[in-house]
Amino acid sequence: MSTDPQETPKTKSGWLNVAIDYGPLIVFLLSYYLFQPDGEDSVGTLLAIIKATGAFIVAAIAALITSKLVLGHVSKMLMLSTVLIVGFGGMTILLRDPFYVQVKPTVLYAFFGVVLLIGWLKGKAFLQWLLEAAFEGLSQEGWLKLSRNWGFFFLFLAVLNEALRMSVSFETWLWAKLWVFMGLSLAFTFTQIPMLLRHGLDPERNEGLPDEEPPTGA
Repeated sequence: MSTDPQETPKTKSGWLNVAIDYGPLIVFLLSYYLFQPDGEDSVGTLLAIIKATGAFIVAAIAALITSKLVLGHVSKMLMLSTVLIVGFGGMTILLRDPFYVQVKPTVLYAFFGVVLLIGWLKGKAFLQWLLEAAFEGLSQEGWLKLSRNWGFFFLFLAVLNEALRMSVSFETWLWAKLWVFMGLSLAFTFTQIPMLLRHGLDPERNEGLPDEEPPTGA
């Protein structure tokens, strides 16, 4: 049992959400470095990518199961992300081509971006449906603006992933997936808080707000 009086169930849930979102990506990164050959060895590097992708798939499935058993639910975003990891990761292993595991985030980000923006244009806040969350006091206008903003941000991430995939090494791309994308997502999350507060969000009843934002560790 935790002895930290400040560690509430909501805080624990928030940390678990972070682990579920980014855990598989960290496993992917660590596995790649574990199997990476010394020196210039294209065949060895490809084998390292394939083995790391296999570990990525296992970790993603484990994260989904953990979400179901510990949190009691699996979000639609996590479900889709896991399906794509298994699908594109499987193609990477089967075809011996890292292209598929690298392009998977582009497909995921583009899908979420298009869905959120279509919903916004139709006056529907699909982000609330995807997150399966309800921020206390937030107006419908606030939800629509949040969906619109995340929609554009997801499209930006899709373009950024493609730019990195085509211009840098696999190793650099993998590091960027963890640090650049995570940093940008965290920064973007906090830029949305003033807008949410202007549209009725009650900060005292939503102390875990950043934990409710869309995961981007795919």
